[in-house]
Amino acid sequence: MDLTFMVVLVIALALFFDFTNGFHDTANAMATPIATGAIKPKTAVALAAILNLVGAFLSTEVAKTISGGIINEGGPNGVAITPEMIFAGLMGAVLWNLFTWLLGLPSSSSHALFGGLIGAAIVGTWSLGAVNFAVVVSKVLLPAILAPTIAGLVAFLCTKLAYGITRRSDPDSGDKLTQKRGGFRRGQVFSSSLVALAHGTNDAQKTMGVITLVLVASGLQQAGTGPHFWVIATCALAIAGGTYAGGWRIIRTLGSGLTDVKPAQGFAAETSTAAAILASSHLGFALSTTHVASGSVIGSGLGRKGSTVRWGAIGKIAIAWLFTLPAAALVGGLAALLIRTGTVGFVIVAVLGLGAILTMFIISQREVVDHSNAISDVDAVGEALHIPSKKERDRLAAKARAAQKVAEKAARKAAETDAIRAAAQNALDRADTAVLKAMTKAAEHATDSPKPKAKESAKKGKK
Repeated sequence: MDLTFMVVLVIALALFFDFTNGFHDTANAMATPIATGAIKPKTAVALAAILNLVGAFLSTEVAKTISGGIINEGGPNGVAITPEMIFAGLMGAVLWNLFTWLLGLPSSSSHALFGGLIGAAIVGTWSLGAVNFAVVVSKVLLPAILAPTIAGLVAFLCTKLAYGITRRSDPDSGDKLTQKRGGFRRGQVFSSSLVALAHGTNDAQKTMGVITLVLVASGLQQAGTGPHFWVIATCALAIAGGTYAGGWRIIRTLGSGLTDVKPAQGFAAETSTAAAILASSHLGFALSTTHVASGSVIGSGLGRKGSTVRWGAIGKIAIAWLFTLPAAALVGGLAALLIRTGTVGFVIVAVLGLGAILTMFIISQREVVDHSNAISDVDAVGEALHIPSKKERDRLAAKARAAQKVAEKAARKAAETDAIRAAAQNALDRADTAVLKAMTKAAEHATDSPKPKAKESAKKGKK
């Protein structure tokens, strides 16, 4: 098969993976602010798309880790990694990404990519030397364990701190007063934007590294060099487009599936996530932003007293995390095994992969999840957590005062009416008493009066 055609085909699949990475990871930045009502769904994904685009231009350290660290391409100690192998690895990553998206599981696009490439490289070369396992352990596996744990712990402490600082109670009675945490809800717009920017500095780099790896493997770029500008630009646009598409199924899971998120929690979780991702991007760690975001959400849930953490949902996500890298490696290895047979095998992989992608898309249309229903449960939370603006508060206060005046006037009228009724009843009682007394006196007078003269004449006649 023509080398140029193969390179173009692999780059196209890599950009499609970048697109799936974008909508798969939109929830990492925007699930919690949508859940608390801090930002509208469509506005959230648009903002995340723009910031992912900007973030993609800020760093290339992760791209260098993938293009010249995980896979030993070129050089005296390297192996011959071909574009066909990279195509097989990308196919494994894309299929796993779409499968977990269909299930609404926030799995790691990064680990899917690493797994696909590792499986394809090993099977394609029949050599474990194709993979630099020291780099895999130090810059992939260890961060996958430590980063979510650290981010979750930081989110836990930040949530405790946020609720402790803003707790209000009556100094005399000690009774709990209405809590004022509206600032956290507004602050979430900033913190979620920071997560989106950080996501661009990390995840967009991975596809840049893959395309650079393709160019190096095909002899179109020197080994050890970083990505070209056109690679950075196209990857930035692809991940921004995917982010704008919105991974609503996963937003639903992260927004309300793990715990009921409140503004202070969301702010703590997003800040912790952004800090972990930016630090990892600076150090060149190919971090799973999904793992970090999920760990932060769980940590913030544990940090709020009375919050309910849904451990069943977390268990399912943990299983998806555990199987992501080996499952993608298995698919990538099988694809590489077919491609080793030649052009026919490559065509089979392409046709089967395209068929699987279309099948999952068709299945997803049976239950469409978008901005209108992805956060149906979350909408209720947002309504419950609505914090009115100053104008709204003034308007509500004016209405309350007017209602109080009406109530006071009605109370006065009711009191006057009761007084009139009481006076009337009292007068009626006195009248009844007077009538009763008069009747009693009349009866007594009639009993004591002398007998009529007619009766006396009758007695005389008888005599």
